[in-house]
Amino acid sequence: MGSRTKDQDHVKTLLVVSLTACVTFAACGPSKPELQNVGSDTMLEVAGAWAEAYGKLHPEISVSVQGGGSGTGIKNIIDGDCDIANSSRAMKPREIADAKVHGITPVQHMVGYDGIAIFVHKDNPLPSITVEQLKELFGDGGKLTKWSELGVTLADPGADKVVLASRQNNSGTYEYFREAVLGGETAGFKPECNNLNGSKDVVDFCAQTKSAIGYSGLAYATNQVRTVPVVGKGGKPVMPAVDSVLDGSYPISRPLFMYTKGEPEGQVKEYLDWIKSDAGQKVLEGKGYVPLRKLN
Repeated sequence: MGSRTKDQDHVKTLLVVSLTACVTFAACGPSKPELQNVGSDTMLEVAGAWAEAYGKLHPEISVSVQGGGSGTGIKNIIDGDCDIANSSRAMKPREIADAKVHGITPVQHMVGYDGIAIFVHKDNPLPSITVEQLKELFGDGGKLTKWSELGVTLADPGADKVVLASRQNNSGTYEYFREAVLGGETAGFKPECNNLNGSKDVVDFCAQTKSAIGYSGLAYATNQVRTVPVVGKGGKPVMPAVDSVLDGSYPISRPLFMYTKGEPEGQVKEYLDWIKSDAGQKVLEGKGYVPLRKLN
């Protein structure tokens, strides 16, 4: 009798444990759908803001945002490892061909614009700069190496040598700057360029280094650096801003893209439609980027 009671107690204990596990699992419920969004560091600020704003409107959807550079996002979309790839440059023909080998046809979606701003330390008095001077500063073989050669006298004579802040080669900003300023894919940067991981890193470097000059997305400007006007086609210095990017007067600007694995459907399409809507574009503009169109 005693033995039988122990067996019954044992079965009862197992039953209670099993029921508890079932209740715990049921309470947790299925996890909500998650959209994986990977890529451009230039777009990281706005991608995070879009995800947050959309999550408030649609709490049933989770949008996961990760940086790493445009090249990282493009690789993820080629491999089918994300739903949306952020890129501050267009995919290259070889990348599109590689995607098709993997059974994926990438579809490009323009979601905004960005001005590539030129940053110096806040105490640097450089009034403006030309695209040609930028090429001579950053381009391999370029002859400009000192601030005095640009007519700038810094308070510290030892800071006359220009220190260059660039991005790493998986960055869409790096690719665009090489194309638009240095002369194309075959052009190279000076070996002494400091190649930094992210857009914010370039700005922080210029804030901390009195002899530095760097390029990064306009949205990353702070009061610790100066944004230098770039001389446009009319020979006048132009600041990067919504109007100057949209009307083409600022010479170093580019579109921002999101890529999907084929034509978007379902939740991915709904998310992209919202990003392109006035509501989504106002989030972008609020973060310092340039919207697809003038907003009211």
